[in-house]
Amino acid sequence: MTKTSTRSSLALERRKQLRQERRQERWKQIWRIAVLSGSAGAMGWLLLQQGWVVRSPNQIEVIGSRQVNRERVIQEGKLNLPLQLLTLRPQLLANQLSAGLPVEYVQVSRLMLPPRLQIKLVDREAVAQAQRRTRSGFEMGFVDRLGNWMTRRQQQGGSNAAAPTVMVVGWQEALKAPLAQVLAQRNHLGSALQQVRFDPNGSLWLRTAALGDIHLGPPDGRLAERLDVLRHLSKELPAQIRSLKVQSIDLSDPDQPELGLPAKPVAKAATAAAPAAD
Repeated sequence: MTKTSTRSSLALERRKQLRQERRQERWKQIWRIAVLSGSAGAMGWLLLQQGWVVRSPNQIEVIGSRQVNRERVIQEGKLNLPLQLLTLRPQLLANQLSAGLPVEYVQVSRLMLPPRLQIKLVDREAVAQAQRRTRSGFEMGFVDRLGNWMTRRQQQGGSNAAAPTVMVVGWQEALKAPLAQVLAQRNHLGSALQQVRFDPNGSLWLRTAALGDIHLGPPDGRLAERLDVLRHLSKELPAQIRSLKVQSIDLSDPDQPELGLPAKPVAKAATAAAPAAD
């Protein structure tokens, strides 16, 4: 065997040995990564299970509300401590709080460092008392500025302001939008709004301090126009017309408002007979 062939054989063996060493090193690296990843995952899971826990009421943050405190949120959300944040369903808790608290909006966030539960609220205030018909009879409650129904339980724990003076009669779910439109103008109608009434067919009536009962007709696209006419009449209606004790005003056609005046008394027929001739 020549020296050249011997060197070639040695070089080939050396290359095989290097490839084998690199292959072994690669497998060692893969094994190290797998072990480290598994350990990190196990430690992370353990930390989440044991460390991502709300153990104190102080770890529950309630922000954005002037009406609802932490104790009320814990009670309404049925939050039992210690609380595993990993098992908490934020949207389910938000829906539960929305149903029981006087709030318009709820956002629930789970925060990690430090572990805590953050609940953002937007207050929901009653702007009118309300009455609606149910299968078991009439129910009393409240409505907010958006026309949403509020139960007495939802109103409890709200602001300490005096109870609303406006009464909504005949509240209906399908008529929340026009109700909200009227309530938004309640302080801009020229006189105090006392009552909002929906007939069973949806026809809308208002009662104000200055003008009494006002028929606004169907709550359609001309409702804003009718409210403008009502505002104008409240300011401009002559005093002598008011003295006639207007019974009602019909604004169902805002182009032709109609005043309902009391009927004039019918003159009594003369009963005295002419004197008889002698």
